[in-house]
Amino acid sequence: MDATKQEVTKIESDDTSSSVEIKVLLFARARELTGVPDLILKVPSGSTTQKCMDELVVKFPSLEEVRSCVVLALNEEYTTDSAIVKHRDELAIIPPISGG
Repeated sequence: MDATKQEVTKIESDDTSSSVEIKVLLFARARELTGVPDLILKVPSGSTTQKCMDELVVKFPSLEEVRSCVVLALNEEYTTDSAIVKHRDELAIIPPISGG
């Protein structure tokens, strides 16, 4: 493997009949739990952000720890669990961040 190429984590859903690929950005505790800052997630067309979270928890069970308190952003805009993702969208998983 060429050392200059960035390795990208890619997760594919079992249903590949009609699918989209999105980039998932992981922040704070979500990044710590998965060990990756971002990844490519392949999900069925028409999937919601909730379905994307479901897939991520299947692949990274430790994400269950923050699942109930994360904020989601789709293409740099806060969103809901019911938003539909489209090919090449960017989904950010943002857990609460504490500090002083």
